[in-house]
Amino acid sequence: MKRYNPVGRAKQQAKRSPSSQHKASNNVNISKKLHPRNAHLHGYDFAKLVAAMPSLSGFVRANPYGNPSIDFADPDAVKCLNSALLLSDYKIKNWDIPAGYLCPPVPGRVDYLHYIADLLAPKGPLMHGPNIRVLDIGTGANGIYPLLGIQTYGWQFIASDIDPVSIDNVANIAKQNPSIEANLQLRLQSTPQHIFKGIIADNERVDVTMCNPPFHRSLAEASAGSLRKVTNLAKNQQQKHGNTSHNLTAAQANPKLNFGGQKAELWCDGGEAQFLANMINQSKEYANQVLWFTSLVSKSDNLKPCYQLLKHLSAAEVSTIEMTQGNKITRILVWSFIPATLRQQWALLRG
Repeated sequence: MKRYNPVGRAKQQAKRSPSSQHKASNNVNISKKLHPRNAHLHGYDFAKLVAAMPSLSGFVRANPYGNPSIDFADPDAVKCLNSALLLSDYKIKNWDIPAGYLCPPVPGRVDYLHYIADLLAPKGPLMHGPNIRVLDIGTGANGIYPLLGIQTYGWQFIASDIDPVSIDNVANIAKQNPSIEANLQLRLQSTPQHIFKGIIADNERVDVTMCNPPFHRSLAEASAGSLRKVTNLAKNQQQKHGNTSHNLTAAQANPKLNFGGQKAELWCDGGEAQFLANMINQSKEYANQVLWFTSLVSKSDNLKPCYQLLKHLSAAEVSTIEMTQGNKITRILVWSFIPATLRQQWALLRG
């Protein structure tokens, strides 16, 4: 299996000092191995965030090392932190999500975009501006990828979803942020079985697609996954604090209280493996309209069948980008049906 490391421009990842997590400061480190261009590489600056969004102060508390933090089991605290991050670091105003929808971690989501930027410019300068067109499949109510992509790189985005509430919510955020509204097209997918059909228009070209597919195969599996998540958080809090927060105790009784997500965001028939297979099969129809197809892959076992299917479909290029955040490894599956020489011509025609 071919591994692709698009960060040749950054020969050495920034490293965290071994003692940084024990030193009291306004910056709380969140990961050892975020992308070198990630604005959150050195953690959250809570003083800056509270200055941008004073309401966050009501959720900030000291951790056992004396550093400011929040209770990540409290959905209101996490949503307020996201709002502050998006306002302070990306100038995105009035970000919000409806109750029960996924609240994504900003550092991990923007990492995907940085690796996509490297993919689009393996040897040359990074590509900024509206000449780059990106399709976000299943944007969700949070719209996190187009919001971050527009504000970070100035790209144009098409954001699709099968859920009208999600589309309406992202539209509302965009209306309050002119630079986002000017570079974002929202498209409702009326046929859930279709991923690209009905979204990519005839003769429309897209530089790269991106997707964070539903992971679970059923509601029961999604609920079990949420329970495991809160149980692990509870164990971690018990070890660090000597007790478990009220929010985690409540979440263990009802995981939905703390880890939101609608059906389309969390699960689909066949889970991640089937969704990826469907996407790959359907991508062949748009082989000449899309330069690069990409998708997150949470489970490493799902990569092998994807490679086999792409070989069967005669993909010109297939690779995997690994993103590491703490102890978690997430993969970006990348494929193209366009040969390397023609991909170079595509870039030249783009301007």
